[in-house]
Amino acid sequence: MSEKHLKKGNEAFAIAAINAGCRYYFGYPITPQNEVPEYMSRELAKVGGSFIQAESELGAINMAYGAAAAGGRVLLSSSSPGIALMQESISLIASVELPVVIINVMRGGPGIGSIQPSQADYEQVTRGGGNGDYRTIVFAPSSIQETADMIYKAFDIAEEYRNPVIICADGMLGQMMEPVSLPPAREPVMGDAIREAKPYALTGHRWERERHAINSVWLQQDLLEEYIDSYWPKFEKAERELQDWEEFMLDDAEIVFVSYGSTARITKDAIQTLRKEGIKAGLIRPKLIWPFPFKAFEKLGDNVKNVVSVELSKAGQLMQDVKMAVEGKYPVSLINRYGGMLLSPDEIVERTKKLLEVK
Repeated sequence: MSEKHLKKGNEAFAIAAINAGCRYYFGYPITPQNEVPEYMSRELAKVGGSFIQAESELGAINMAYGAAAAGGRVLLSSSSPGIALMQESISLIASVELPVVIINVMRGGPGIGSIQPSQADYEQVTRGGGNGDYRTIVFAPSSIQETADMIYKAFDIAEEYRNPVIICADGMLGQMMEPVSLPPAREPVMGDAIREAKPYALTGHRWERERHAINSVWLQQDLLEEYIDSYWPKFEKAERELQDWEEFMLDDAEIVFVSYGSTARITKDAIQTLRKEGIKAGLIRPKLIWPFPFKAFEKLGDNVKNVVSVELSKAGQLMQDVKMAVEGKYPVSLINRYGGMLLSPDEIVERTKKLLEVK
């Protein structure tokens, strides 16, 4: 295992992206992810890359569209309201099947909201905030190490599926510090090699291939329907092959928590306390929130008495997928905070006891 270094989350995210071969970054400052563009502005040029601070999030996402169309490995980063501004162009990039990796360091909303950690973007990123029939593949890391590893992997996934991939971290992960083993650096595909590795890219045909264009306008509805049908199987493939999750003390669990991101770490502490008090609790932690790990719920048995979604959003955005996953077999409850407020292990323990009517 490689040597570990103490890193702030946002800085580790940027290093992981560069090591993964990212050479084009576009962004606009917004708390709590500002260390990502700060690091990129200083370091990306040293490896032959290009950094642009756009005039807005709208400018950044459309610059990314152009760089991805030319075959570059592209990263954007922002936080919740900035990601909201990008939604139309995320739909556009998905519609023309281009690979882009987007880091969302989530903060409280709606609107401008707060600068504190939140998970209220769940429906935005998993349902797609833009128009039309498309999906975004969404990773949900719970540590700085896992975030770095997922960013490294996300570029390959984006290119395999030719689709936007979102890393959905929260403000806590972006601002905290942890020891992290950074992934090894690799050389990106650049120059003439792009034409062979990425035949969709607009590199100029040089009279060596047929001309082609990237098009997102289909004025005949039957042609648009056919086009959607042509790319939709990759999303079905993602649902079959990309579901991923962690199980924690699940074998004999009578109450099953479902939580992701940094909130899952807090939930694990609560589970340890509950077990000491004789309450058999366990956890399913989605590592991707789209595709959602429905398979994780198939092995739950008759011993389960309650499934509880633990999240940082008001109405239980994660809980809606949990309800679909359990298919009515178990009651589903919600333990939450929102607006930038965090849960503590003790609060989860007390609210769980109340749910179970344990005095």
